[in-house]
Amino acid sequence: MNRVLPADAWEAYEDFRSRTLSRIPSTLERLIYIASTRDYNSGIYQHEGLAGRFGRGAAAQALEYAHWEVFQTVSLLSLRRVTEELRTYMESSRERPTAFLNAWQKLEPYRVAIPLRMNPTISELFISNIKIALAVLRHRLPVLPDHPQAALPPPSPAPLSPLPFRS
Repeated sequence: MNRVLPADAWEAYEDFRSRTLSRIPSTLERLIYIASTRDYNSGIYQHEGLAGRFGRGAAAQALEYAHWEVFQTVSLLSLRRVTEELRTYMESSRERPTAFLNAWQKLEPYRVAIPLRMNPTISELFISNIKIALAVLRHRLPVLPDHPQAALPPPSPAPLSPLPFRS
């Protein structure tokens, strides 16, 4: 990716970074947010606020650059940090952890977070790290019994009193 942006795109990038990205708590959440601004059919980034201030072209270039930059940052995180960022994101999603993990392991929505012009090796490293982090998070889930009755403690061994027998 060309790291040199035209002046208007650089201003849009700085605005986006200071006004929007600075309010998103984790790097992974920033990545997911930026990826969501990219149209899945055209690959063009869209942000009405930035476009209104800087023009559509400058806004799209700024978002593409921000996407590339944040993706690079996430790709260089340690596996421990990726796992913690994914856990934080999972908790902020308000989904049940098992539902979140099932969806992320089966549908692999994290693949849309990869910029279009990204080195394939870095992309594969990112995918691998996310898959491992998902497996770690699944392993850390508390084991819940399949049957609610199994969660009850065993009955106490107190002696039973005989029932009166009627004839």
